Amino acid sequence: MQFPSPVSLPWIAEFIEAKLVGNTQEPATGINEIHKVEKGDLVFVDHPKYYDKCFNSAASFIIINKETTVPDGKALLVVENPFEAYCKIANHFRPFEPAPKMISDSAVIGEGCFIYPGAFIGPHVCIGKNTIVYPNTTIMDHCIIGDHVVIQSGTVIGSDAFYYNTKKDRDLWYKKMPSCGRVVIEDFVEIGAGCMIDRGVTHDTIIGKGSKLDNMIHIGHDTVIGKNCLLAAQVGIAGMVTLEDGVTLWGQVGVNKTLTIGENAVIYGQSGVGGDVAGGKAYLGSPIQEAKLKSRELVWVKRIPDLWEKVMGK
Repeated sequence: MQFPSPVSLPWIAEFIEAKLVGNTQEPATGINEIHKVEKGDLVFVDHPKYYDKCFNSAASFIIINKETTVPDGKALLVVENPFEAYCKIANHFRPFEPAPKMISDSAVIGEGCFIYPGAFIGPHVCIGKNTIVYPNTTIMDHCIIGDHVVIQSGTVIGSDAFYYNTKKDRDLWYKKMPSCGRVVIEDFVEIGAGCMIDRGVTHDTIIGKGSKLDNMIHIGHDTVIGKNCLLAAQVGIAGMVTLEDGVTLWGQVGVNKTLTIGENAVIYGQSGVGGDVAGGKAYLGSPIQEAKLKSRELVWVKRIPDLWEKVMGK
């Protein structure tokens, strides 16, 4: 999430009651989760296991629970509980905003759009030109919808990420991280009925230009779907996945988190994707294999009873 304008580090340190060390002159331009950080961002870390990853990331400013050597050009904000400090900043710059109307006064809707009765358009939503939003669709705060987009009934765009900070040494093991990212849907995208597209935790979930989604699809937080992708019914994609351009996922494909499916890959129905996938090939199974190899394997599996009978008959 980018701040509305750059924010001074001394102000942030005072706001979260942190000790500030290192490069204190540069302002922070945003706050991001470690997988999405950019130069100028704040990030938090509360476990030694991830210190090096944070120090070597693009983040300029690190909220941390231990005073240590400051990486070159960066600043540390030392607090007892970095997660709570992170949440305080996120909630300050992206607070909960009640929406008493079905279409918020702060929403911007372009020329030629048609919004059916019963659709909810939240605060600060921006919709381009010639887009159709069908009844009982929900588009939550700050989401961006492009031109010539079609969103069918019952779809929710911008629901909170399923993302929790986990600690087993406290009463509540799972504490929710505020979802202050957005969903960005580019031009000429079509989204079926009953789909659920989560906003990013701090960055954007993106559906690329020309992509088509069938009914009852779930897209997890911070996932980036490329241009001209095709997703059939009941596909489920976990968080921080990248689908490159032209990927096809047939019905009931499940995709694990933090992986990449290469350009023009095809995943056949009911397959399970557990790791990165090279582009330009077709895949099948759970876990997936190249479809040609998996098909041969299935043929041999069918022959096992006959082979067994021949062996035992001898």
